[in-house]
Amino acid sequence: MAHPKSKISKQRKRKRRTHKKVKPQQINICKVTNEAHLYHHAYYHNGDLYYKGIKIAEEEGIIEL
Repeated sequence: MAHPKSKISKQRKRKRRTHKKVKPQQINICKVTNEAHLYHHAYYHNGDLYYKGIKIAEEEGIIEL
């Protein structure tokens, strides 16, 4: 097994990990439905499925575009 040649200090270890953090998710509000949703994700509004403000599926099935 590989072992470090010398001990890595807490400061050096923490400096290396400073960029590893969770970013808050970007939330978009649809101009058509005024529904908050994640970017690049489809979302439901009143039982219909929307993506980029376009209805892509109803409660019964998929709409042909």
